[in-house]
Amino acid sequence: MVFVALPALAQNPAVTVGINVGAGRHAISPFIYGVGFGTQAELDELNAPLNRNGGNASSRYNWQLNAANRGGDWYFQSLAYSSTEPGGEVDAFIASTRAAGAEPLVTVPMVGWVAKLGTSRSRMCSFSIAKYGAQTERDWQWYPDAGNGVLLDGRNVNNDPNDANVPADPSFQKGWVDHLLQRWGPASSGGVRYYLMDNEPSLWHSTHRDIHPTGATMDEVRDKHLAYAAMVKASDPGAFVLGPEEWGWSGYLYSGYDQQYAPPTNWTRFPDRENHGGWDYVPWLLAQFRQHEQTTGQRLLDVLTVHYYPQGGEFSDDTSTSMQLRRNRSTRSLWDPNYADESWIQDEVVLIPRLKGWVGTHYPGTKVGITEYNWGAEGHISGAIAQADVLGLFGREGLDYGIRWETPDPSTPTFKAMKLYRNYDGLKSAFGDVSVSCTVPNPDNLSAFAAQRTSDGALTVMVISKVLSGDTPVTLNLAGFAHAGMARRWQLTAANTLTRLADLGVSGSGVSSTVPAQSITLFVIPAGGTSGNPPPVADATATPSSGTAPLVVSLSGAGSTDSNGTIVSYVWDFGDGQQGTGPTQSHTYSQPGTYTATLTVTDDGGATSSDTVSISVLSGSVTLTAPSNFYTQTSGSDVTLRWKDNSQGEDGFILERSPQVQPYDFREVGRVGANVTVFVNTQVPRGSYYYRVRAYKGTSFSGYSNMDSSTVR
Repeated sequence: MVFVALPALAQNPAVTVGINVGAGRHAISPFIYGVGFGTQAELDELNAPLNRNGGNASSRYNWQLNAANRGGDWYFQSLAYSSTEPGGEVDAFIASTRAAGAEPLVTVPMVGWVAKLGTSRSRMCSFSIAKYGAQTERDWQWYPDAGNGVLLDGRNVNNDPNDANVPADPSFQKGWVDHLLQRWGPASSGGVRYYLMDNEPSLWHSTHRDIHPTGATMDEVRDKHLAYAAMVKASDPGAFVLGPEEWGWSGYLYSGYDQQYAPPTNWTRFPDRENHGGWDYVPWLLAQFRQHEQTTGQRLLDVLTVHYYPQGGEFSDDTSTSMQLRRNRSTRSLWDPNYADESWIQDEVVLIPRLKGWVGTHYPGTKVGITEYNWGAEGHISGAIAQADVLGLFGREGLDYGIRWETPDPSTPTFKAMKLYRNYDGLKSAFGDVSVSCTVPNPDNLSAFAAQRTSDGALTVMVISKVLSGDTPVTLNLAGFAHAGMARRWQLTAANTLTRLADLGVSGSGVSSTVPAQSITLFVIPAGGTSGNPPPVADATATPSSGTAPLVVSLSGAGSTDSNGTIVSYVWDFGDGQQGTGPTQSHTYSQPGTYTATLTVTDDGGATSSDTVSISVLSGSVTLTAPSNFYTQTSGSDVTLRWKDNSQGEDGFILERSPQVQPYDFREVGRVGANVTVFVNTQVPRGSYYYRVRAYKGTSFSGYSNMDSSTVR
């Protein structure tokens, strides 16, 4: 055990940061440090690996006209970009991105319409006041005829989408992908690699209500994604497809149709969800994309991507004391299963583990990304603290892709916080690329992240003091690392200056020191010349990671690496009292439960590293018993059916309806998945009916429930 020696002066309780370089090792993806709409100079200074061209306007980019409709962001206006060249705006974006050494991400519109321009490339609007009448708001400064689509009596304008838009289907967008291939070459030869499938489709009915006034259903998003992604892959097989680019918590769980339908019911009715077996929206999409690959052999989703903005006011310029403290806490929603989000969400978000769990269960092998996020207060140290915390969490939690909305101004502390991770010395030196175990007592007051750099073996430690006042004594306790006797330091404080501090000696005894309030300090500790054996990086995967008992799981450590040698030993602890050896194992879990399988690898220098993977095993027994307590509720032309599930291990339930005329003629009206006990039969014709339900497993069925009647008037 060795310690970093830091000078001593403080008023807050002392904090010990425990670091074990041989534990918790896993690779940090370089792609978590991406930004949106960065200039060449900004990308270069940040040493940013990714630059995203996305957002609401990208949903209606017309590559032929080089124009886009701004949707609800600006009075639903179609505006021309400066260049008259087809695709000119995005081509310029790609050129500047590439000049900075970054990879561009391009958005493929799927909503079905793109911008239209008037004569001489003049702007057009979807809600003309001259055509549709006075509205509650208008673009008085630039285009007074453009309204907001809300009439003075509060009703929405029922507009013609052709006013400022033209239809666009996959064949139209194929022309653009072909243009990009001709201009930049295929992905395999330096062309555009990343294609985003539109932007926040569950908000189309709001952001783009002039052309998509009804919320997108689960089926619509699935079908459009498959169609447009297949087009991209057919044109450029080496391209990566990312989606569904959903907006936030409700957008992960509910389709746009349900987000539009549910508010008038006080969020008690979700017809689209109910008609899809009670599935959460994004997991259902994953399962559908996996099913498509199993059927066709073609993967049409490479990266599961969502957006995340804290919902409690953090995404703002509010720097009141209460908001700064809330901003400090709110990053817990990215990882902490014991943190209930303090906003309207009021639930444990656990975002990164949740997304990885969805992928592991429903579409193994898919990468995970957060392609829009922002914690606000960009020009204040509070925003910089949150930004540094977020990047550290992205690396520690194993996120594959991260892209901030948008690039901070270079003068701000938030920009400098990002620079600490990727270019702290102005020479493109970066935070380590192998995460190692790093613990702190209370991350709301002080968080820390540690990683080893494979290029030179140096240990990098980011210490983030979140307290609003007072210095804090800090001791870095190092285990499993032979150092060169010194530590270099860079620090950002509320003074908004990124400063190189004096080097410190590192010895075998601990010396306390201080970090200022609201500061970010990077320690770079070179490896000792004789220690030259960085531990390997263990990487354990399980396929499948959930299912019914007996569950046969393929475990693999093939992704494990050693930067300076070879791995000579793979030892598995399956978590059920049994062990195995070798890079791969097939293991059967016989009993229901949640198991943690641990892989420990050892390299030819004797260094070890471990990784874990969680496996959920459900009961495999099947008992088909007739549902009971079946009843109906009628509202307009919708009939809601509810029942008690008395079966175990069923595949789901079949709902049937018959006119109230003998002899009864029951016909199937829908199916739901296992454990679901509600179904909405929508748009039922006028008449009187009987309903019933039964459980099924494969070709076996339970008895029928009791019948219940419903009359639709």
